[in-house]
Formats: sequence, structure tokens, C-alpha cells
Amino acid sequence: MPQHPSDFAARRQVFRQLHESGCFVIPNPWDTGSARYLRSLGLKALATTSSGLAWSLGHADGGLSREMVLAHLRGMVAATELPVNADFESGFAVDPQGVAQSVRLAIETGVAGLSIEDSTSDAANPLHAVDVAVARLRAARGAIDQAGGDTLLVGRAENFLVGRPDLDDTILRLRAYAQAGADCLYAPGIRTREQIAAVVAAVAPKPVNLLVGSASELTLQDIAALGVRRVSVGGALARSAWGGFMRAARAIADDGRFSGFSDAASGAELNAFFRDDSAKRLA
Repeated sequence: MPQHPSDFAARRQVFRQLHESGCFVIPNPWDTGSARYLRSLGLKALATTSSGLAWSLGHADGGLSREMVLAHLRGMVAATELPVNADFESGFAVDPQGVAQSVRLAIETGVAGLSIEDSTSDAANPLHAVDVAVARLRAARGAIDQAGGDTLLVGRAENFLVGRPDLDDTILRLRAYAQAGADCLYAPGIRTREQIAAVVAAVAPKPVNLLVGSASELTLQDIAALGVRRVSVGGALARSAWGGFMRAARAIADDGRFSGFSDAASGAELNAFFRDDSAKRLA
């Protein structure tokens, strides 16, 4: 795949256009193979998953270094021609200057967008104070603007993921992040129609990303009708793969049974897909 700065700019332009109207799915592969398969389904953009990557490397979510994540971003950008949104966790720094430095390095990988969380990894105080979180977002915005301004910035309010499910505070934070320069707003963990509609209305006209990380009664059509612009799945695809693996492995270890292979993908189908996909990439 071409890796020229002009190619990155083209992907970023496409990515921004996707956020202007309608609703699209931005699924989260964790390696080149899963990215290539999602691409084959006609999806328009991809997003990385910090948890999916971490588990594949034998770590808990949040346990990878900035250098490991940047290397992964380079690989995911190279995996397809699709725009890639980086799950960039908390920016791998506490202070705004450190966040800005991390964002500059992420932009160099060619990602079309990146998200910055307001979580602290401190169970006693799991969220940055709003003014601190805003300063961090402004630093990320400044780094993007200095690099040309075309990388999309996603501001994340982590309330519902860190045990602080306060919708009013979530909305207060998202509005502040929008004013600080976030192009897209994201409150992972909100699930009900009422919560989703409230967030969409609060930050309009800026686009909202919705996480659907478990089985939901809401269809993509339902979600689009609520005004959501894009839908990601976080680590759900990776967890689905791990679920099948763990069930099959436990059946072997605990019962000496191999029944867990009944839903396995066909090796012939996988080989055919990747053989054909490789040939197309080299053509």
C-alpha cells in the first residue's frame, strides 16, 4: 500500500466527509488479517482497539507503551487504503505538553483520526477534572493544527466506563471538549435511546460516535434515526474471537472434548480469502 503523505491527506479528507451526513459503522480490527477481512465487506473506515491489541500481545487493556501503539498504528494504516481512527487512549501523558507530543507522533503514522480520553487510570479519581481534560484536548487540537489540521480529533468522556454514569456531567464534558476543538464527540457506555438522543442534541451539529460493544436491540437504522453519525464496536470483535477460542480451549482442557470446533471458520475459506486478497494487493 502507498504510504505517501498525499495518500494520508486523501484518506483524511474521505474520513471527514463520512462525518458530514448519514451514519456509518467504523469497526475495530486488532491486526492486519482482521483489517483485511473487514475491508472486504465494503466498510468505509476502520478504528483500532486498544483492548483488542493489548490482549493479542498478552497484556491488559492500557498496558502497552506509546511506542508499541505507534508501531501498531503504522501497521494498521499500511494494512488497507481505508481511513483509520486511532484509539489513542489518554494520549500517553498526563500534562498537555506530553499529550501534544504523543499526538504529533500519532499523526506521523498516517491515521485519519484519533481519540483522547479523559480517564486517569486512578480508581479513586477516575476522571480528569474538566479544566485539565479541556487543556489536554486543546493541546491535542494545537498539535493537529500545526500538522495541517486535517486529522480528525475525537473527544471522549469516559464517565460510563469508569463507574461515574452521570449523564449531566458527561454532557458537560462533551460540550467543553467540542469548544476545545474536538471534531467528534464520544461517550462510550451510553446505551438507551434517551441517553443517546440527549448526547446528540447536546453537541449538535458536531457528530457523535456511539459504542455498541454488546448485543443490542438497536439496529444501525435505529441508531441513525437518533442522529448518531458513526458506530464503533471497541473490543467486541476481539472479544467475540476470544470467546470462541476460550470455549474451545476449556472444553479440551476440562473435558477432553473438541466440540468447541463446531463453529470454527473453514480453513479452506480463510486460505482462499487471503490468497485472493494477497493477489489483489500485489496486482
